[in-house]
Amino acid sequence: MSDVDDRNDSLLPLDSADVRRRLLDAIRRGASMEDIANLQPARIQNAEAAIQALKDGNARFFSGQGGRADVGANERRAQIMQQTPFAAVLACSDSRVPVEIVFDVGLGDLFVVRVAGNVVGESGLGTLEYATEHLDVHLIVVMGHEGCGAVAAALLPEEAVTQEPENLQRLIRRIQPSVADLPHIRDKKARMREAVLSNVRHQVHLLRQQPVIRAAEERGQIRVIGAFYEIGSGAVDFLTEEDDLRL
Repeated sequence: MSDVDDRNDSLLPLDSADVRRRLLDAIRRGASMEDIANLQPARIQNAEAAIQALKDGNARFFSGQGGRADVGANERRAQIMQQTPFAAVLACSDSRVPVEIVFDVGLGDLFVVRVAGNVVGESGLGTLEYATEHLDVHLIVVMGHEGCGAVAAALLPEEAVTQEPENLQRLIRRIQPSVADLPHIRDKKARMREAVLSNVRHQVHLLRQQPVIRAAEERGQIRVIGAFYEIGSGAVDFLTEEDDLRL
């Protein structure tokens, strides 16, 4: 019997310190790469558990208790055989939005697509289709954030948008429909938040119309939800219910 067979004695995930200890013991004993990969904590099995894992991780982050990401040599070796992320995240490329840190997750936990304005484009959609079809993720999160520059650009007058480079204009125009009919909000910060949330809902809607994503939702494999990251506090607000996501 392999020295890592006791990994199957419990369905509960191991904590980071226990995983690190077992990895080190296995490597010292000459365990195979497959054995080392099998020491990874039990995989999250459904969308609800995935959402809760992200909420718990973000709570650790914004309360200052984060820092669980496993980035040592032993943890890297455990990722060699395969990747098994439990969720995919479509997030903005903004340097202030480090997705894995915000959710306090380790190596291999999230499959992340980052593009300015967290817009659904051809390459990003193909990437999320890959995550759905081949990585068996249980959750797709479209996450906007406080003070998004791409959303702010979509609120500018048309003459300002046309001054931008051609490809950037195309990206901005993917956001514009979501902010075209915003209610009148005098407070600039509140208006910006509403614009970002509207864009998140719009991108979620676009994703859910795509055949691969729609079929996976209909068979109960995945859920597609939204989120808003507040840079100042570090907290993420989740849009999980249909009322939250309604356009």
